[in-house]
Amino acid sequence: MAQVAPRLSPADTKTRILDAAESLFIAGGHDAMSMRQITSAAGVNLAAVNYHFGSKDALIQAVLARRLDALDAQRLAMLDAFESALGERLTCEHVLVALFLPAVRIFRSDAPMADRFLHFLGRAYTDPSPVVRDFIQTHYTQTLGRFFFAFQRTLPELSREDLGFRLHFAMGALSGILAGGNTQRLIRDFTQQQGDHEAVILSRLSSLMVAALKAPLPGPADASLFGAMVALPGVADIGGAAASAEAPTVSPTEATPG
Repeated sequence: MAQVAPRLSPADTKTRILDAAESLFIAGGHDAMSMRQITSAAGVNLAAVNYHFGSKDALIQAVLARRLDALDAQRLAMLDAFESALGERLTCEHVLVALFLPAVRIFRSDAPMADRFLHFLGRAYTDPSPVVRDFIQTHYTQTLGRFFFAFQRTLPELSREDLGFRLHFAMGALSGILAGGNTQRLIRDFTQQQGDHEAVILSRLSSLMVAALKAPLPGPADASLFGAMVALPGVADIGGAAASAEAPTVSPTEATPG
């Protein structure tokens, strides 16, 4: 006699839907996942998804909140600890550790789906859907502001605009790499076989981020150097109108921040 599968509790059903939606989100992003795929992967009907979440957009926001709320709280707690212990001695490196270490610890934990957490972060921070972008920017605006202010304190030589651009560029590059998946291999290659210990990962990651944040701004001489490169015969005519043989000039005020 065939056995009847046990009936899932509402909590178990909700978790199965979240897990299925998260897996599909990691694999292809918000716009690539459909309600049909979600119900099929979760083994539930559409009524169950609508009952627990109401819509696909509300479901993906619940997926994001389930992972990012805990990360958000740990990041703020770590930044608070650094600021309380160090005061004016807080450095850019401390802020970066508060930003990255909680994610590394979650990834290295035995929590459900922890091994995919960094891949999930990369997808969340690079997904082009307005539903995802708007949720992150509004739901975590306090955390974003706290960290931006901390970076401003530790990098006073940068204008607000330049700091914002550098953070956007560096974090975007990192998120894009994480979104590619296979984070275990990525960390192994990134640490160059030195092991996946927290200190190793943080030291190598921070070295790249600090280089991006603290790199000196190019001046008129740098612009002239690259202007000469693109004006070389055989280079200037490739891909568009011929470049001017004269290198661009940049005033000293344009070459400095603020």
